Amino acid sequence: MTDDSAPASPARAGPLEIALWNVVIHLNNEQPILADLFGLPSAQDIAVICTNLRTPDGKRPVFIDQSDSIFVLPLVHVRFIEVPLGADRAGDGPSGNQARQRQSAPVTPVEPDLEIDEEFLRRIRDA
Repeated sequence: MTDDSAPASPARAGPLEIALWNVVIHLNNEQPILADLFGLPSAQDIAVICTNLRTPDGKRPVFIDQSDSIFVLPLVHVRFIEVPLGADRAGDGPSGNQARQRQSAPVTPVEPDLEIDEEFLRRIRDA
């Protein structure tokens, strides 16, 4: 009982396909993040479904474990979504794992906090 002309929502669709690449999502009280969306949210949606989350410089945000997971961001936490020109052109955007490899910069691991060398600090203060 669905209208064939209406696009299927990701919840009802089979395998998810990326529809928009390199979309900037501006979250409340956070720096913007880049993501690949499965589709723009409609007026009835309560969340944005996306993958390949990364910071504008291509690094993994600190609040996620794996950037290639599928994320459901509640719209209550989203200020606005910025869609750059060419983000939805058919044929221009990569798909699947190739999208993750080509579109995002390599994720650099978070370095552990270094211990402060008290002897080194003492020598600096004495100099």
